[in-house]
Amino acid sequence: MSLTERIREDMKTAMKAKDKARLGTLRMLLSDVKKKQIDSGAGAAAEMEDADLICMIQSAVKSREDSVTAYRNGGREDLAAKEEAEIMVLRAYLPQPLSEDELTALAKDVIAESGAASLRDMGRVMKEIQAKAAGRVDGKAASEVVRRLLS
Repeated sequence: MSLTERIREDMKTAMKAKDKARLGTLRMLLSDVKKKQIDSGAGAAAEMEDADLICMIQSAVKSREDSVTAYRNGGREDLAAKEEAEIMVLRAYLPQPLSEDELTALAKDVIAESGAASLRDMGRVMKEIQAKAAGRVDGKAASEVVRRLLS
């Protein structure tokens, strides 16, 4: 079952359970998926690849995290709580992130494979890490690990 199908099934379950918060978040996500498919020229009937959907969900989570910070700074705890609830729903569809040890091991392997020796090679190493651990690695955490290993 593709990720899009899983989201559709979960949306039906949320409808039956009358879980308005989860239902609203999933409807919004599927709406964004359809919009992206139409914008790309593939049409609404085409199925989106799971990797593309994961990237889309990650950006939605990041956007909501920024909103939570803004709402808290503005004293709007009610809106921040709503955004956090949406983040929890969206994170359920993301792959399990790499642990610190797994990320360090992956970075060491990539550095050894690519022959990187200095910080000038960091871009090449980061690109390879992102390709090997698509959707499972945070760019900032990977950058810190690679910087530490190359210096």
